[in-house]
Amino acid sequence: MSIYTHIPHPRIAARRHERPPKVSDGRVGFNGKIGLRITLIVGTMWTAYIFTVLALISLPAAFKSGDVIIIVAWIAQTFLQLVLLPIIIVGQNLQSGASDKRATQTYEDAEAVLHECLQIQAHLQAQDSVLERLITAVGGTPPPQPAAQPGT
Repeated sequence: MSIYTHIPHPRIAARRHERPPKVSDGRVGFNGKIGLRITLIVGTMWTAYIFTVLALISLPAAFKSGDVIIIVAWIAQTFLQLVLLPIIIVGQNLQSGASDKRATQTYEDAEAVLHECLQIQAHLQAQDSVLERLITAVGGTPPPQPAAQPGT
């Protein structure tokens, strides 16, 4: 007879068959694949360099016009939008990669904590066994087992 009976949470058994979710795990579909491919192409510094050269082609014409509105429009609509788009995507990809690494580390840390908890449970069960033998050896009777709470 044991002093305590451990009842594992059902999530522990379900978790054994899971890995951390990845973006590639979900169903993307045809349009999603096209969008992902375009994002991968546009989200590079090489694309930013190409867009910079492309934007600079129209710069002399904007200055030649002498119109402040055309110059401001060139800066805002041509240069900033065209060049910053791929740079922002590059930054987001870097941040996303770091976030994925943190999520994986958190998942692995949770697995390690779960393993440690199971080791503590085994240690406590071993101690229970020794205590029961000692109590029996001195002529006593082990205390009754408390009712275990489901899910704890």
